[in-house]
Parts: sequence; structure tokens; C-alpha cells
Amino acid sequence: MAEVTVHSMPSVFVMETEMPESMVKDLNEYLDEYVEDENKKSLADTLVGQITQGEQLLMDNADPRLKEYNQLISSLGADYINFFSQQTGSRLKAPKAVAIDETWSVHSYEGDYNPIHDHGTKTIMGISTTGWTKVPQQILDQPTAGDGNYSLYNASGDCDGYIAFNYGLNQLMDTDRLRPPQSFVMQPQVGKLLVFPSWLQHMVYPFKGEGERRTVASNLNCWDMQEQPTEIEEGEEDGNDS
Repeated sequence: MAEVTVHSMPSVFVMETEMPESMVKDLNEYLDEYVEDENKKSLADTLVGQITQGEQLLMDNADPRLKEYNQLISSLGADYINFFSQQTGSRLKAPKAVAIDETWSVHSYEGDYNPIHDHGTKTIMGISTTGWTKVPQQILDQPTAGDGNYSLYNASGDCDGYIAFNYGLNQLMDTDRLRPPQSFVMQPQVGKLLVFPSWLQHMVYPFKGEGERRTVASNLNCWDMQEQPTEIEEGEEDGNDS
């Protein structure tokens, strides 16, 4: 048999990790108090989420209960840039600095959903994160994509409450044409954290039943280290995650 080399041509990279239990606990304690605060800041007018039963709130990155989370996602943002550079062979013109722009929470209940969207950052290179600190049991009981029991036929509801990423055109005959998928869905799980480029379009399906689906999401600005942060041009934020 002839020796064969396969050249993989990826469209996008999505990093996945687990938040420590202590971090999930701190985030939930902060948010449990914050949702009851009369001075909480709603982001319903700047985010695309169709959250009518719950709410979308700007979080305070200066709160000490977010310190561990802030350190983690900033570190992961730098790791993502390094991984991208290594995997693609792309050389950055200068080392990048990474800093959190905004962090927000999405408190979703039955019927709430997020239409397909991407995120805006104040820098051309932007990284986004999304993680979950509460997930209703009926979502956790569903099969995961790739599981032999996962199917969207017969109104199964197998993607209810899932996040879906889309990075190209999908067609019914793709498999028969040997065309790789251009999208994937993922089941939210408590403690799971995803890191991805801000341009990556994604959406969240609604779910049925009781319980709160709680998301903590962030945008990270990335700029050349020789630049000053004050030189970063202001840009519109159009983000809402999962």
C-alpha cells in the first residue's frame, strides 16, 4: 500500500476545559445575589438573546468572587492564540496582550433562546468564552451529539437547550459528497467552559420544563504588546452567548 499523507484544513478551533468547583460556586454565589440587586445592569438592549423569562446581566469583573474566573479565561485567551499560531503555521507580527472586555450572565428559562449571532470586540482579534454554572436536569438527560441515540427525527427534542456553532454551509448530501460538517452542537454541562474566536457564529436552542440554564460569557480584546490599550478603538458589542 502506498504511503499516504492527509492534509487537514480546519475551519475553526474551539477549546474546551472544566472550571473548578470552587469557581462555579463563587460565580453562582455572586449571581444569586446580583439577580436580587435593584442596581443590577440589564444588557437586554445590547444583546441579541430572546430572553423573556430570564435576564441578561453585565457582571462586575472587579468583584473578588470573579478573580479566579478572570485569571482562567485571560490565560486561556493567550493559550488559544498560541495554539492557533502553532497549528496554522501563522506568525504573529508581535506578541499579543489579552484583556477582558466584558463579562455577562444569561439566565434562561423555558422558551428562552439565542438566535444565531457572533460577538463584537474592540480589537480586530477577539476571543469569546462561554461556560455554564447551572443546567436543568432535563437538558443533561438528553443524548449528546455523536451518541448513537442522538437523533432529531420524530420531534425528539434532543438538541433542546444545546449550543450550536456554525462556520459554513451545511447541505443534506454532505456525507455522500465526502464534505465535512460545517457546524456542531454541544450539550451544556455545569463547569464546562468553551473558548473560541469572536467571529464564530453560534446560537442556543430553547428548552422545555422547569429550571434555570445559567451561562457566564466573556469577550477578550487582543492587541500587539507594543500598543497601548488606550489606542484600541471603540467598537460595538453585539454578543450574547449560550
